[in-house]
Amino acid sequence: MDKHEMEMVTLEIVAYSGDARTKYMEALNAANNKEYDKAKELILEGNKLIAEAHKVQTKMLQMEASGEKIEVGFLAVHAQDHLMTVVLLRDIINNFIELYKKCN
Repeated sequence: MDKHEMEMVTLEIVAYSGDARTKYMEALNAANNKEYDKAKELILEGNKLIAEAHKVQTKMLQMEASGEKIEVGFLAVHAQDHLMTVVLLRDIINNFIELYKKCN
């Protein structure tokens, strides 16, 4: 995988993760407004985006595992950081939504 291809792949991860983050924040806002069905839908949409980011990440891992040289630059590190931060955000927001339900 050349440098340009690597950049495009890592940008895919960032884009999917960023879109998922938006969905999760919208879900939190919906739950805050007692719109739990809407919140659930938004969480599911975010999860689909995270699944797409994981597919891209898995492709990179498989390439490296098969012996292909993968050049890891700052952009790749940023993409991984972005993805893992959004996964953590999802887990926290899911817990907040459950707390909102209990308190209301």
